[in-house]
Order: sequence, then C-alpha cells, then structure tokens
Amino acid sequence: MKKVLVTGAYGFLGKYVVNELKENNYKVVAFGRNKELLTKLKEQNVDVFVGDFCNQKDIEKACKGIDYVIHVGALSTVWGKRKDFIETNVNGTKNVLKACVKNSVKRFVFVSSPSIYAGSVDRFNINESEYDENNKLNYYIESKILAEKEIAKQKNIETVIIRPRGLFGVGDTSIIPRLIVANKKIGIPLFNDGKNVVDLTCVENVALALRLALESKKAAGNVYNITNEEPSEFKYLLEKLFTDLDHNPKYLNISLKFMLFASKTIERFYKTFHIYKEPTITQYTICTLGFSQTLNIDKAKKDLKYKPKITLEEGIYKYAKDYKEKHK
Repeated sequence: MKKVLVTGAYGFLGKYVVNELKENNYKVVAFGRNKELLTKLKEQNVDVFVGDFCNQKDIEKACKGIDYVIHVGALSTVWGKRKDFIETNVNGTKNVLKACVKNSVKRFVFVSSPSIYAGSVDRFNINESEYDENNKLNYYIESKILAEKEIAKQKNIETVIIRPRGLFGVGDTSIIPRLIVANKKIGIPLFNDGKNVVDLTCVENVALALRLALESKKAAGNVYNITNEEPSEFKYLLEKLFTDLDHNPKYLNISLKFMLFASKTIERFYKTFHIYKEPTITQYTICTLGFSQTLNIDKAKKDLKYKPKITLEEGIYKYAKDYKEKHK
C-alpha cells in the first residue's frame, strides 16, 4: 500500500484529499500544526504527524518512509504581511521539497493557484503558460509564482503542479460563505449585470485531480489547470445558489471602474499605515467579481484522464442542503 503525506490535511481541501486517497487504497499521513484537528482525522483511521513544514526538521521527519507528498498547506488569503506569505508559501515549499529529496519520495504534487492569471481584463480559455511571472496583484499571488519557480528548479524528484479554480463545496470557508454574508448585509456587487463568465470547481473534483496527479506517468514535470469545465455567468450561478438556499438574492449594481479605483486607494492606505486586517474591498476581489476568467483544462483531460465526477449543479445543491441542515 502506497503511503502519502498530505500537508494542510485538516483544511477545506486537505480533508477531501485525505478521503479521496483513503477510498482508493492509499495509506495516508495527515500533517499539520493543529493537534486537536489532526486528532479528529486520527479517529478516522488516518496516521497523523503534528508539525510545521516551515520547520525543516519537522517535515524531514514526517517524510521518512513516504512514497508521495501532496502539498496542500499554505497561507491562503488575499491580505497580510509579505514576509508571512514568503515564509509559508515559498520557504515552506522549499522545505517540503528538500525533505522529499532527502527521503527519496517518488513524487511531489503541489497545489498552486490560478489567481496568478488574475488582472483587470476579461480572459478566456487560458492555458497553463499564459500568465505574467511578475504578477503582484497581491502577496499571495506573488508567493505562488515564486513557489512554482522553486519547484521548476527541481531535478531530483518528480513534481506536478495543480492550479484548481474557484474551489467550493461542503465545508467551504471562503467563496460561498462570503457571498452569503454579503447578501445578508448590503447585497452582492454586480458588474455588467453579472454577465462576466467564471469557472468554478467542486472540491471533490480537485481531490480527484490530485490523486490522478500522483498516478499518471505523463504528469511528471507538468502543470495543470483544473475546473469543472462548466463556465457560467456569475449572476446565473448566484441565482442557482440562492434558489437552493431558499434565500432572496440582493444585488448592488456598481461601476467597475470606480471600484477598481477605490480598491487601489484603500490598499495604498492600508499599506502606508501598516494595517494587516483585510480591507473591505481589494483589487483582487474586484478583478475576480468583475471580469471573466475561464481556464483550458485539455492538458489535464489528456494526461491525467481527468473528468469531473460532480457537476456544478450537484455541488451547489449539496452545499445548500448541508447549509440549511446546519442553520435550521
């Protein structure tokens, strides 16, 4: 039985990765700093290792006897101190790579981000090479690009990079919860009446793609976009979500040009006065909500034989059902 170490194993994506691997007869070692959350995984017959991948000794010890590593753990937010993003997402990734090489791990799979494609322009059918290496829209994006560069340097281990777009599902702590909160408070900002086209991915499909990245011989040394391959207008997805939630959506039709200017101004103010709490609006958020962005996943379909196992409609329904049960 092949043994896989999963960093960030108790996070939103990490838990789905652990389940996907378990269901396909892998021995899983869940790695992370939070002992209490790891204990919950241990109760599900998963081996655990309490440690910090920013600590070289911890990750080297954890990688002993491991066949594969899926590096899910990261500082994943749109705002914060640059040094924290570099320490966790760049130096931490270098630590994991060094530990893999030292322990003769067969393959390292890295969860990157298609946020590296982000900008204030509509983009369609983006392939894996079509990004600006100097994109510094936020520190998270910069750190993911730098981490990918470190991975590309590796010659002593097989590496695979996965860029999953817009993860959501039961347990989501980011996309849908923010939309629900915004709808309850002031309404959801709409630009161009919500006609911008977006790609989303059910988290179960991302977990599937990561397992396939371990198994495909063709994957070594490659980068893959992952989506549900169901590009849809933003407003259509919102209507579907709030219908399933039995909520009435509220929309705010706002000038995209004004909001881009406002977000730049607010970010400049926050940086000048060293405010590290996330601003109400950021340039990245406005770019994500205001512009179309769809990804080409032909490479993943060809090399990984990737095919989504859950549709967007099914994923939204599952989320809404779980939400309603928890908020009766």
